[in-house]
Amino acid sequence: MITLLERATAEHRASGDLAVVRGRRAEAPVILKGGAIYDVDANRFLADLPTNGVRSRHSLRSYGYDIMVWARFLDVRGKTLWQATRADVDAYHRARRDDDAAHRISAASWNRAVAALDKLYRWAVDEGLVAQSPFAYRDVWRRLPSGGRAAVVTRNQAYERAAKRADVKFVTIEDYRCFRDVGLRGLATDGAERPGARDRNGARNALFADLLIATGLRLEEASSLLAFEVAEAIRVSASGERQVAFRLPAALTKGDKGRTIRIPASLLARLRSYLEVERSMAVEKFKARGKATRMFASLHCTFNGGKIEVATDIGLAPLRLDVITPDERRRLLIGSADGTSVEPAALWLSEIGLPIAPNSWEAVFARASRRCQVAGLAFNVSPHQLRHSFAVHMLALLIRQRFGEAREDQDISGASYRRLLGDPLQQVQRLLGHASLATTYIYLDHLSGCQDTVDAAVDELLSGIEMVQPFRIAA
Repeated sequence: MITLLERATAEHRASGDLAVVRGRRAEAPVILKGGAIYDVDANRFLADLPTNGVRSRHSLRSYGYDIMVWARFLDVRGKTLWQATRADVDAYHRARRDDDAAHRISAASWNRAVAALDKLYRWAVDEGLVAQSPFAYRDVWRRLPSGGRAAVVTRNQAYERAAKRADVKFVTIEDYRCFRDVGLRGLATDGAERPGARDRNGARNALFADLLIATGLRLEEASSLLAFEVAEAIRVSASGERQVAFRLPAALTKGDKGRTIRIPASLLARLRSYLEVERSMAVEKFKARGKATRMFASLHCTFNGGKIEVATDIGLAPLRLDVITPDERRRLLIGSADGTSVEPAALWLSEIGLPIAPNSWEAVFARASRRCQVAGLAFNVSPHQLRHSFAVHMLALLIRQRFGEAREDQDISGASYRRLLGDPLQQVQRLLGHASLATTYIYLDHLSGCQDTVDAAVDELLSGIEMVQPFRIAA
């Protein structure tokens, strides 16, 4: 049976059972057959995806899944990945798109699979593994996104026409507050304490969720922040600014573009409380239990003369945050120059001081959603929905402010109207880190009829969600 290991665990890498390529990203999936490597070259392709434009954890997982399903299909037909023909592609399309309703996939899912397989076979041709791709191609004229002259591009004929998805799921501030308090904090629906039912990590989890909805951070970005980065932002906030500009390094963001977000000073004050109380307690447990020696492939760095340096084969070198990947950030250990005190550099830690991975946060939100449903609340909130919620609320606010600045006698039709909407859209695009403004446009569809959203402002948003009690040491 061909299966997918979404990421090689520490045990797998240490044992060498999977013949994992040295230096491969820990997030890279591995395709197995009978518990052993299915195909060395296929797994080399997956390991090399980050250098071929595919870097996000979710994209890596999707590529691994789509290639694994295709490999299963070919295996039943007695073929390997490198023996596929045009006839196999046609048969695969019939199996995936013309099957009964219970197993049929959507056009969008089919196109996603084609994109993964197309990249696989283009890579295989370059590597000399196959003479030609099993897909059919044709040249078409396309107008460039910049609005310039049209150019000839090669299109994979297997792609289907699929409606552009615009199913943005977001929550209102009222619903979010209820989800956070009941689901994450374990309170009753009326906000009262429930003896014995409160989540022991509820304050930390609620703070993480508040950070997502107040900044629009992606899950991997938020879960990979470092404590000393946030501590510096807290120091800057002491100047009295209502919001602090926080630069996300290139390697932390999707597409390696980097961007600047704004963190409210009131949220930084709560992060400071978390650092001083709950995180400090977790660090002490980490040290007491000797967890530093059990962190696989950890990266050690030190504070030396106010500079952060990382240990290399030739000594200490300045830590370049712009090249440290999210996975490496969660494996980073920071200690004193004399090496007597070592702790994780990650901001978000478990009760015993281990960095919290993105999939663990997904489990936290899923558990919180189930808790809400048991309480009679029809909530199913994911971390990414909070990013959508930030975008919709922020866009509504900016548009409202821009129209408020317009004079009553000003013509807001045509170009003037586009300018009024264009600036807010571009601001939200920059905050979210979208590569294309077209991606940001989908949020406009969700403003119509949302009076509670249109009437919201940033201060109102913050006052609505920041009602969590500060961190305190339990009796």
